[in-house]
Amino acid sequence: MEAATFSAARPQMRFSVSNHKLSWPRAKSMSVSCHSNGELPNFDKPPSQALGVLSSCSADKSIAISGGLYLLSPAQKRNPAGQTFCAASAAGYTHVENLVESHTDTTEDRVGVLLLNLGGPETLHDVQPFLFNLFADPDIIRLPRLFRFLQRPLAQLISVLRAPKSKEGYAAIGGGSPLRKITDEQADAIKMALEAKGMPVNVYVGMRYWYPFTEEAIHQIKRDRITRLVVLPLYPQFSISTTGSSLRVLQNIFSEDAYLSRLPVSIIQSWYQREGYIKAMADLIRKELEQFTKPEEVMIFFSAHGVPVSYVEDAGDPYKDQMEECIYLIMQELKARGFDNDHTLAYQSRVGPVKWLKPYTDEVLVELGQKGVKSLLAVPVSFVSEHIETLEEIDMEYKHLALESGIENWGRVPALGCTSTFITDLADAVIEALPSAKAIYTSKSTSQEADYDPLSYAIKMFFGSILAFVLLLSPKMILAFRNHVF
Repeated sequence: MEAATFSAARPQMRFSVSNHKLSWPRAKSMSVSCHSNGELPNFDKPPSQALGVLSSCSADKSIAISGGLYLLSPAQKRNPAGQTFCAASAAGYTHVENLVESHTDTTEDRVGVLLLNLGGPETLHDVQPFLFNLFADPDIIRLPRLFRFLQRPLAQLISVLRAPKSKEGYAAIGGGSPLRKITDEQADAIKMALEAKGMPVNVYVGMRYWYPFTEEAIHQIKRDRITRLVVLPLYPQFSISTTGSSLRVLQNIFSEDAYLSRLPVSIIQSWYQREGYIKAMADLIRKELEQFTKPEEVMIFFSAHGVPVSYVEDAGDPYKDQMEECIYLIMQELKARGFDNDHTLAYQSRVGPVKWLKPYTDEVLVELGQKGVKSLLAVPVSFVSEHIETLEEIDMEYKHLALESGIENWGRVPALGCTSTFITDLADAVIEALPSAKAIYTSKSTSQEADYDPLSYAIKMFFGSILAFVLLLSPKMILAFRNHVF
């Protein structure tokens, strides 16, 4: 993902959350209830195979997604290219619920499944507006409250500066992102898998930053008069910047629509622990390991998309913990199959002047080459579809860096795409989540409504625009910005 970093008050949701580990590994269930006063549970991270026990409600460990508050299942701490574009699995789900009446006035049950994904430019002409949409997201560039009115001007500046380099990347993989095509294939595959299990459904695709936008998918869901909805983000692990951002969009849409506010919804927030996903990943890794002359000597190199450290340390993003647990589970599955290779995890795609999760993929590749590693298998662990981060960043940039650093034998595990084990397990996750669908209720607090003062906003805009104009046109600022962004 093209990402940077640097959140606006929205109506807070009043809800309770239940988190169930659906299939594997076994874990205790957990139930939480918090209200619109903003208090959220303080999750203590548990050891090894057990899911954490809920303690008291506290905002300290909650995730604030631009004003919308979401409860997250705590990750467990651990001690320790084929071009077939489509498949994965799911592992625990969280549903958002409230005591609001369901659609009891409908006679026919119409089940919908909404797949959420990032989106990507389909042509080179789309690159700059796609980047603008990305950087205009307050969950990507997190500005201090006083400067949030600069979100869009800053996004415009960054998108214009980054577009030329990004276009080169997309040109190298065929002139656009294949993400929409792959996600459509996954939607069709999930629909077929559910129908084979006796559940007729409509499956919709909602992209965060490009067509078809989430708003378009929700509009079609209303037109089709869906009576129950399962929301399935195509991100195995939860992060504020991916699943969290898409859920904030849904919250805003649902809060303003009487029909949608009564629609029973179940949200699968993360599924990195599901048995089907773990087995599907192990299947792909095993297949690629067997392509090497000496599979036992291959270093398994997991590369995940990075996030700024502040997301994890300040905002409570569980992404890092979930990623580490995910790697642990995959390696346990491989060991059960007789593969006990060395492995490591690193984070890619960092952008901007802030500190991102370490270790960095490019730095680790150089270090491994210096240590004498000769065979390496790259595993894009946070991606279930091929796109620019796999096809250009890993397959081209990182492969070249690895070979240049002394690694002689390079391999790369393809993204899950539509592999049958993965798709079947996602279908099972939908079936398991559906009974828990409850209507969402949203409301604005009095303090939030009082926050908006037109006169104060106009004054801030006036003086802030002057300040921004001076800063952005400063030669030193432009030079520094170019150095950090590029």
